[in-house]
Amino acid sequence: MDKYVTYFLDFIKKDKKLSENTLQSYRRDILQYMAYVSKNKINYFKVNSEQIVEYLKYLKEMNKKASTVSRNLASIRSFYQFLQRNKKVKSNPTERIQSPKIEKRVPSILSAKEIELLLEQPKDVDLKGTRDKAMLEFAYATGMRVTEIISLNLEDVNLEEGYVVCKYNGRERSIPLGSIALKALKEYIKSARPILIKDEENKALFVNVNGQRLTRQGFWKIVKYYKEQACITKEITPHILRHSFATHLLQNGAELKAIQTMLGHSDISSTQVYMQFQDESLTGIYKKTHPRA
Repeated sequence: MDKYVTYFLDFIKKDKKLSENTLQSYRRDILQYMAYVSKNKINYFKVNSEQIVEYLKYLKEMNKKASTVSRNLASIRSFYQFLQRNKKVKSNPTERIQSPKIEKRVPSILSAKEIELLLEQPKDVDLKGTRDKAMLEFAYATGMRVTEIISLNLEDVNLEEGYVVCKYNGRERSIPLGSIALKALKEYIKSARPILIKDEENKALFVNVNGQRLTRQGFWKIVKYYKEQACITKEITPHILRHSFATHLLQNGAELKAIQTMLGHSDISSTQVYMQFQDESLTGIYKKTHPRA
């Protein structure tokens, strides 16, 4: 790996406090870019904006989504900003290049009935079932990201007061736990987790059957398994539980600002995407209650 790429990746890891997923995205984007300039015998210190545009066209020709191309541009821009600050390049060749327009996708959600059906699937009859029930109830009750959930330690959950402390990207937020999720979590921590863990020093809240911290892939497979058990035809990912959490809160009267806080969105515009689902609910209420609807 080029030494300046290594320096850059070390820099963003130490100074930017990014999540592991974001760091991996930067790494992939920059390494792909470096492979391209190397293959085309381009000196990346002397790249101009036209060559960067050509690279973005190359990504599009590879059928990369607009969001992926945009992320690549952001990664390359950060890389050249780093080189510029360290006086390795005189100017940033990406400075005047605009990111491709990204259409805001409507988040996929589950209905309340589908959520109920999914959460009914894990049976509290063995260690795995007890863990899975607690995990799915917890995911829907908190709306936390998968990375946040699998990063939790036992000490991050306050069972007495009924809340969890989520630490993400150098920030902390407290999220309340509903009674059903709290009950399932207490049962898991009391009767399943102590048997699953092989090492008493293991602090992970959710562990796999080998007693190790649960991975993203492991979490995804569990959700997929119970989706199939529930015979739900919609594609379900752990992130859809997060979308469903936010949408159902909004439909039942929660304030957007409170949902933003619980989701950990730094910008409320990220939370406002769920307003479109509230509109349907409001339309129904209006038609039922307004005397001239």
